[in-house]
Amino acid sequence: MMRTLLAVDGSDQSYEAARALGHLAHAEQVIVLHALDVPQPAYPMMMPEVARDIYATVERGMREDGERLLARVKSILPPNVGPVATRMEVGTPADAILTVAEQERTDLIVLGARGLGPIGEMVFGSVSHRVLTHGHCPTLVVNGPMRALRQALLSIQGPDDAAAATRFLAKKPFRESIELTVLTVIPFAQSLWPAGVSPSEAQQKQIIESAQRFVDNAVVTIANLGYRVSGATTLGAPSAAILGWAKETKPDLLLMGSRGRKAATRFLLGSVSHAVLHKTAWPVLIFR
Repeated sequence: MMRTLLAVDGSDQSYEAARALGHLAHAEQVIVLHALDVPQPAYPMMMPEVARDIYATVERGMREDGERLLARVKSILPPNVGPVATRMEVGTPADAILTVAEQERTDLIVLGARGLGPIGEMVFGSVSHRVLTHGHCPTLVVNGPMRALRQALLSIQGPDDAAAATRFLAKKPFRESIELTVLTVIPFAQSLWPAGVSPSEAQQKQIIESAQRFVDNAVVTIANLGYRVSGATTLGAPSAAILGWAKETKPDLLLMGSRGRKAATRFLLGSVSHAVLHKTAWPVLIFR
């Protein structure tokens, strides 16, 4: 069983993230976290003791609001998600999520794609993107109601992705049996190659055959875990190809790999995963 961290901030999408737990397997522990990003009094002529009093008053009010929020989230959690504990931590949301995830040794972080900024307005992706970039465990980003989880599109781009996907799927993280499509994108678009360089027709054929063998092997491995699974390869720029495939097949969930914490991974997250998160209508689970 998994240990799941649910991060909430009172936004509609964080409530949908809470409801999405109904599609996940019974957890060893569900930790519901709310971060208190208490603003510091900024007027330069303010006496220190006045600033401390104002800060304490604001924090007290935010804690009271946070207790009500956590109680509401607990009340809307689907049945049988597992034992539930709540935490409030002072700090920026992303840092609080990352710290608690490490402390609690979580297997999965769940949060909304958009959250509430300091003045109650929607802010896109700053928290979720930081958590995705620096987190140590898979992260499910929910951007709307997750009404079903029967089909998922699994995008993998190499052996590291395939191994990470296998590790995650071996934990049987979903409540019901799902059908998976394993997709690998072959970047033949000219813009993705250095100037004046492009593979020959024979090289393209070799690359396609190699990609198909890679997908076939991944399909066999995942099928051996008990999943219904098929494979596909497609050509193009990765983010556009993934989004195009999702638009055609309409999965309930997109799964994508982060491939570790290397510099190339952070670039990939910015250029592919982040692009998908900005444009997709589906929840996205990033595994690592």
